[in-house]
Amino acid sequence: MNDPMPAESGSGLPLYVQPVPPDSGRPERSSRPLVRQFVVAPENWARLAGDAARASWRWSGIWAEDRSPVLELSLLLERAGQYSWVRTRIPLDALRLPSQTSAYPAADRMERRIHDLFGLVFSDHPDPRRWIRHQGWSGEDFPLRRMYPTAGRPERSTPPDADYPFVLAQGSGVCEIPVGPIHAGIIEPGHFRFQVVGETILRLEERLGYAHKGIEKIAEGRDPQGLVRLAGRVSGDSTVSHAWAACQAMEQAAGLPVPGRAQVLRALFAERERIANHLGDIGAICGDVGFAFGQSQFGRLREVFLRLNDELFGHRLLMDVITPGGVRCDLPADGASRLLEERARLRHELATLRPALADNTSLQDRWCGTGILPGEVARTLGVLGYVARASGVDHDLRRDAPYVPYDLLEIRVPVADAGDVAARVRIRQDEIDISLGLMADLLDILPDGPCQSAWLAPQPGAEGLGFVESWRGELWAYVRFGTDGLIARYHPRDPSVLNWSALEHLITGAIVPDFPVCNKSVNGSYAGHDL
Repeated sequence: MNDPMPAESGSGLPLYVQPVPPDSGRPERSSRPLVRQFVVAPENWARLAGDAARASWRWSGIWAEDRSPVLELSLLLERAGQYSWVRTRIPLDALRLPSQTSAYPAADRMERRIHDLFGLVFSDHPDPRRWIRHQGWSGEDFPLRRMYPTAGRPERSTPPDADYPFVLAQGSGVCEIPVGPIHAGIIEPGHFRFQVVGETILRLEERLGYAHKGIEKIAEGRDPQGLVRLAGRVSGDSTVSHAWAACQAMEQAAGLPVPGRAQVLRALFAERERIANHLGDIGAICGDVGFAFGQSQFGRLREVFLRLNDELFGHRLLMDVITPGGVRCDLPADGASRLLEERARLRHELATLRPALADNTSLQDRWCGTGILPGEVARTLGVLGYVARASGVDHDLRRDAPYVPYDLLEIRVPVADAGDVAARVRIRQDEIDISLGLMADLLDILPDGPCQSAWLAPQPGAEGLGFVESWRGELWAYVRFGTDGLIARYHPRDPSVLNWSALEHLITGAIVPDFPVCNKSVNGSYAGHDL
């Protein structure tokens, strides 16, 4: 029997979690959701997780920072559009803390990652295996500690990472199938270890971390312009979302207002990023079951869409269009009319293609009932975006914790409950249609005025959090400035960090040939996960 819930403070968190007084009042309109800060003693860290889970707080992520002589650990929780940012501090010479994984399974891999990169031991973690640590680091190397060199301590050659202790297959007739980390296409590296009987998948275990780029380490010491360029390269298909979140965080830290025209253009870029990725993925999902017509048509539509990005804004994927204080490029004089013409053409073509998918019985036979992610599992894992919405999880930052300019718009959020590949395709189709409508709404409210504010130097130690509903779901970034106006700490949390675990669950019971379509229907970013 669970212990009774402790008394709550006005914030909805237990009384042993102490609030941090805000630095200043909250403006009527904010560029980010409401975030309240708290501190908790290390001995109450696991207790907090259990109490918060019972009180229906969603676990959104953790990050750490070497603040010698202590390690500072931050936790982000969300409930009903309100975020609670809870911190604790552990001495660097006694790095042990209880795990939150028993209350929040979503904490599993993020805690293992912090152990690998900082050396913090989660004393009762159910899976002590390394996660992000590769063979280029010795057991005493912790790459995100303050004194660890950015270039590392490279040996003449790095041993192959061949001894990861996968769970061994057991039972009569059970076989293992290793896939990756190098794949047949141009996708990034990731290893998938299947346990199968015949073609039926009993278990899938993922091994990621092969694309580790050192984003957090090389962010240290950058100026704001350098950071936003780096943020836009965390995951190339989410360049707008990561850049926007990083800019929100820096602008909050600096107290920098952003012109209204720039805010609307940022949202326009984000909706175009959403549409382009959904178009490409729907085509790829068609291709994974042999429906070449759908693959070619959606691929064609995506290509035309990206070419207009290049013509109007200077980059197909809209890389580097967002900058601290605003945007780099304004909408050309004929831009609004060209965007509306494109919107009308795309809506017409999609209205023709949608029945071609829905009425194709052989296609639907491969999608319907394949790769089912139950809603309860999606909630437990903290899954985000279209993967969550296809399993009945009704959450979208743009509506539930609106930030400028979405606070001025009506946001529709499509939800399904089947949780299969077909549902994830339908949600993507609906999101394209909604985003096309939002593009027109954004053009309607686009104000006149400048597109950028001059940068204001932040105070030493100033910090901020930025939030964006990216095309994969909730994405956020933490930034703290040093004493010289340069970046002391940057941590982005891509939705893929949480969404990857869904693939292991939804593939159970499927057949091996269905793995590509299940994988593409989730489409986690290797780069966004690995940093």
